[in-house]
Parts: sequence; C-alpha cells; structure tokens
Amino acid sequence: MILKTKLAGQVFAFNHLTDVLARANDEKSGDVLLGRAARTVTERTAAKIVISNLTLEDIYENPVLPPEKDEVSRVLKEDLSLGIYSRIKKWTIGELRNWLLSHETSGEDIIRLSRGIEAEAAAAVAKLMTTMDLVSAASKIVVPSTCNTTIGLPGTLSFRNQPNHPADDLEGIKASLCEGLSYGSGDAILGVNPVEDTIDNTLAIMNLLYDFMEKWQIPTQNCVLAHVTTQMGAVEKGARCCALFQSLAGTQLANDGFGVTAKILEEAYDCIHQLGQAPGPNLLYFETGQGSEQSIDADEGVDMVTLEARCYGLARRFKPFMLNNVSGFIGPETHYDGRQIIRATLEDHFMGKLLGIPMGMAPCYTNHTKINQDDQEMATLLAAMAGANYYMGLPVGDDVMLAYLDTSYHDDATMREVLGRTPAPEFFEWMKKMELMDEKGRLTAKAGDASIFY
Repeated sequence: MILKTKLAGQVFAFNHLTDVLARANDEKSGDVLLGRAARTVTERTAAKIVISNLTLEDIYENPVLPPEKDEVSRVLKEDLSLGIYSRIKKWTIGELRNWLLSHETSGEDIIRLSRGIEAEAAAAVAKLMTTMDLVSAASKIVVPSTCNTTIGLPGTLSFRNQPNHPADDLEGIKASLCEGLSYGSGDAILGVNPVEDTIDNTLAIMNLLYDFMEKWQIPTQNCVLAHVTTQMGAVEKGARCCALFQSLAGTQLANDGFGVTAKILEEAYDCIHQLGQAPGPNLLYFETGQGSEQSIDADEGVDMVTLEARCYGLARRFKPFMLNNVSGFIGPETHYDGRQIIRATLEDHFMGKLLGIPMGMAPCYTNHTKINQDDQEMATLLAAMAGANYYMGLPVGDDVMLAYLDTSYHDDATMREVLGRTPAPEFFEWMKKMELMDEKGRLTAKAGDASIFY
C-alpha cells in the first residue's frame, strides 16, 4: 500500500491509512480542531491522489480500527459479502468513483455491488467527489423500505412529522401533529423526541400517536425517540408502536457512551418484530451525524467522514426502515459554517445510499453556527435532487424542544411541488380523501388548517 506521492515539487508521505483519509477531507472544523485536517490545499490534493490509487483490498486489509478491539469494525467485516467483494477488490478508489459516475452504470448496478463495498471504502470515494458528483451518483440509487407502509419509491418524497413539545404535553403534541398532517407531513413516520426518557412517558406518547393514526385511518407508522431500551420497555408494557429508534456512532467507544451495542439492537428488532404494530420487514429507525464521536472524545483518532460511513455499515446489518443524518446538529465545533454543513449533508447522503441504506436528511443547524437559512435551504434542495427518501417536518422549522432549526411543514410542501413529487402512495390517497391535496399532489386551500381534526 503506497501512502505517498509527489505534487508541486514536494513529496507528501502519510503515516497510515487513517492519516491519509483524514487529510483528504474537505475542510471541517472538527478535523481542524483535532489537528487531523490537511494543513494546505496542496496536502489535501496529495492525499486525494494517494486515495485514488488505493484499492478496495488495501482498505479492507487495513481497517482504521482493529476488529478485535472495536465492535463496529467486527460488524463491518462480518456483514461484507465476500463473494461480491472478491470481484471488485482490485479496483482502485478512483476506478470506483469513475464507475459510479459513468452513464453506463445504473442504480440497479450499484445496488448489486453495494454489499461488497466496505464502509471505509465508501468514505474514501466520497472524499474524491465534488458536490455535483455526490448528487449525481446518489440520485441513481433507489432504496425503498417498508414498515407499515413503503417510503422511498421513485417519484415520492416523504416527511417525518416531528411534533415535539418542551414539556411532553400530550395536547401540545397533538396540536402540532394535526398542523403537520394538514400540510401533508407525516407519511414517513409520526415521531416525537421526548423530554422525559421513562417507560411510562414513552408509552403514553406512543399510544397517543397510534390512537390518532387509528382514529383518522392514517396510513403511516409511529415512533418515540427515547433510548431504545426505554422504548422496548414501553412496548413490552403494552404500548402500540410500529418502529424503534436509536442513535448510532462509528466507534464502539462512542456507542458505549450512547448505551447501545449490536446485541441490544438485535434484541430491539426481535422486540418490535414480535410485539410491534407493523408487518415490516424494516422496523428500526436510526439517526447519525458527522462529529458525534469527536464531540464526546470517542473518535479513536479517525476523521468525521470515515466514522460516519462506519455508522451506515453498522446500520446495514439491521435493515432499517429509516436512517436520517443530522450533521449540523452539534454546532461550529464540528461544522463551522453553512458551506461545511452543505458538504457534510451531501457526503453522508451519498455514503448511506451507496451502502444500501434508505436515507433521510435533516440539514439542520443551531443558532451558534455561522450559517443562514439560505445555506440550509441549499443543502435541503441539493439532497432532494440527490434522491433523499424523506426529511423532517417542524412548525416554522423551529424545534421548540431540541432548540435547533430544520425543514418546516412549508418547506416540505415546497420541495414536493418544485420537484414534482408526491407523498408515499397510501398516504397520498389519504390526503386526497381528506381534501388536503389534489390529484397532482399540490396542497388545496384546506391545507394548513389543523382544526379539521378537532
């Protein structure tokens, strides 16, 4: 494995694969703060050249964290299809990039090879891509998934109705839920982030959402984003729920901090498969985001993009219904400004889809980050063009519980109209039945009136 090159009269030699992967990243404040970013544009270019000449076999044989010490690395090795990998292991990362972008390569071709591509190889190829490359390659890949209903079908764009409340007041949650539904937000899932992570509180919110779905015959699914073990306790106590949620990280050390292991996730799948309200087969909901490992000093010396790809490799084992990325959620210590958040959004969406994950996006930000609404909307529209399965839906784009900004119910409607997309099929029929949407998928004058549910 050659980790050096000559460029502009200088020889650039990198110490190990982890080093060259980090130096090849587009600039991110998280990598800069930890001293892992390229020190000059020339060094970054040199690192990209080195990566382009590495083979998939080079990366497979040199994991950034040893499997004997890291559970995520073990899962990545165990879940790789060695039969597919053996056919492409001599490809260089540059050849993989060219193949992904070729007009002769279809989305179906990519999906057929997906299980032979390791997460760290997905990160490597993302580092060689421009914005348009990331959009173009991801737009080819279609990854639908089914819980109670199916999302991610061609021509559709779905949304998670996120009716959070700062005190978990059930009537407050219901009011926000109704507003979002009236705008057509909620075909991906009805999902609440609770303030109080207890079994009884989680059970109450799960049942509120499910009872509302039943009363209004809404074809969707529900979830409460407490810790996965809390959710399991609620379901075992009789809560009616369709999918279970958990945040994931790209190192075992970070997942230990999250209180989650592969075994716990296997137990969660078994729990919701046996006691849940949806047929599946996709019954888990994950959330990830560049920088989470760095923010809790659990990155193990690996760069943010590579760790994020490892999250998708871990998620792949559990065939999730949804996974959404929130790289802008932490703040300027990981992504300093709008440009960095736009880049991270497109990298993450591409890497997830390349690894066969049904990707949703949350191009979100916090008020202490150097970003404005225009930056956020550019990230949103670019990821939609790249084929994201779903987005969040928030009242005026402001989450009053989590204190961050994301896509609003109005943004959701605008994206569908601009891109000519409709909701998931069953939900689209329900919207028309409720006279909230016309045959072309445009909102009617009745839309936005939450009082129709009272």
